[in-house]
Amino acid sequence: MVSNHQSFLDPMLNAGHTTRQCCFAARDSLFEIPFFGRFVHSFNAIPLKRGHADMVAMRKFLEKLNDNFGLVLYPEATRTRNGKIAEIKPGFSLLARRANVPVIPAVIDGAFECWPRHRKLFRPGKIFVMFGPPIPPQKITELGDRQFAKELTNILRDMQKELRLKVGREPFDYSEDEK
Repeated sequence: MVSNHQSFLDPMLNAGHTTRQCCFAARDSLFEIPFFGRFVHSFNAIPLKRGHADMVAMRKFLEKLNDNFGLVLYPEATRTRNGKIAEIKPGFSLLARRANVPVIPAVIDGAFECWPRHRKLFRPGKIFVMFGPPIPPQKITELGDRQFAKELTNILRDMQKELRLKVGREPFDYSEDEK
């Protein structure tokens, strides 16, 4: 499953809708924070070194998938600064191809307003989650890394627009981002 990343709530929001046990990618520095590091680890999080291809994490992700775990990733590589979906990083495609499993797109909306990255504590609000149809592994291979990242960005943004309209929220304007 690939999802946009709005807050620290996202892993619970994504995995809460599946009966399958899931694991998650989390930046390695989170595991160094006292108490919080143990908390992150308790959610089956796998440390990921940011900024380069982390082959150790990649092997662990593939092992978990082979053990029938679901894998939830946030290929924007960081939480949103404004609620909008950033461009997906193409490095994620390598894992998608090697795993040779369908990718399920997911969109979270409202978590940014409840717990944005600049706020220390959560505040109540309405949060919505939407899942799209699986993307078959053959399509991922056909498109290649950069094109798949671009396609996935568009899919997630379209899903976000549909979800926001469905719940009565104004969709984000991505026209400036596409230039």
